[in-house]
Amino acid sequence: MPARGSPTALALGPGYLYIGQMGRTEPTDLVTAWATVDAGWTLLGYTDAGSEFDYNLSVDPVDVAEELDPISNQTTGRVATLKFAASQMTTTNLKLALNGGVVSTAAGVTTFEPPDLGTEVRTMIGFESEDHTERWVYRQCFQTGTLAITRAKGAANATLPVEFTLEKPATGARLFKALLASPLRN
Repeated sequence: MPARGSPTALALGPGYLYIGQMGRTEPTDLVTAWATVDAGWTLLGYTDAGSEFDYNLSVDPVDVAEELDPISNQTTGRVATLKFAASQMTTTNLKLALNGGVVSTAAGVTTFEPPDLGTEVRTMIGFESEDHTERWVYRQCFQTGTLAITRAKGAANATLPVEFTLEKPATGARLFKALLASPLRN
């Protein structure tokens, strides 16, 4: 009996997250280093348990009197989110988690202060799978979740949990793009 499915299309494990200011050049292949694609892409660092991308499409059924089942479903909206917990307590990660802010250094101490309301910034986020068969670019992200830093005893590390909601970029581009290895992902 032939094998079912395509074992080479399995996606395993976490991956690498990158951040960049809006308008960064996007990768067009799976091999060129992110920093070579655009020097503005920065490797984010460790995450606690990888990342999660959610895509929710809202629809309303179109009903008619003569049919019990809807004859169609009409799209009414969509929400896409990206969630992860940054495991490194850095000013870059604090700025990412709080949509901007002010960093200053004096007398060997770095200070971070959150942005004023209304001055928050959007960011681009990139993902690359550990096996280098996938790259995702989330074009305009805004951190909309709750930031709750938990500190516990023992080996439990403090993390910066973040949830970004994707927004339609002003350029008119779509919310995100995915680059997948071929023919592995057919």
